[in-house]
Amino acid sequence: MPDAIFAVCPKCQAINRVLTGRLDSGPVCGKCRAPILDPHPVTLTQANFDTFVAKSDLPILVDFWAPWCGPCRAMAPAFDQASAMLHPRVILAKCDTQEEQDIADRMRIQGVPTMVLFSGGREKTRISGARGAAEIVAWVRQSL
Repeated sequence: MPDAIFAVCPKCQAINRVLTGRLDSGPVCGKCRAPILDPHPVTLTQANFDTFVAKSDLPILVDFWAPWCGPCRAMAPAFDQASAMLHPRVILAKCDTQEEQDIADRMRIQGVPTMVLFSGGREKTRISGARGAAEIVAWVRQSL
């Protein structure tokens, strides 16, 4: 890992340079002072999706879900647990496909839940279906 990475603030979308030795110490945004790397999933919308995917040096795992989907709702606690387990080396995020249909179409999401792992601004791999926290973490670590 390099000496520093760029991370996007989930509150104001400012791009922050963070020393890799300080990832575990709860860095805050230089612009708005909000925590940059939260151990909880970030909500992605049309307004911040492209910035997070393209500008973050850390891998991003996005859970594409829908509120009407039973397996999506069942997997939500496991995804939260996986976020805490992978923090601060991987950013976990959620994208509501019902609210963000343009993103779902662009990403060719055909079923939910679908998790897509981005690295270096590009899709690295994806998997569909509900998973437990340990399985999510193992899949991400194997994929990286």
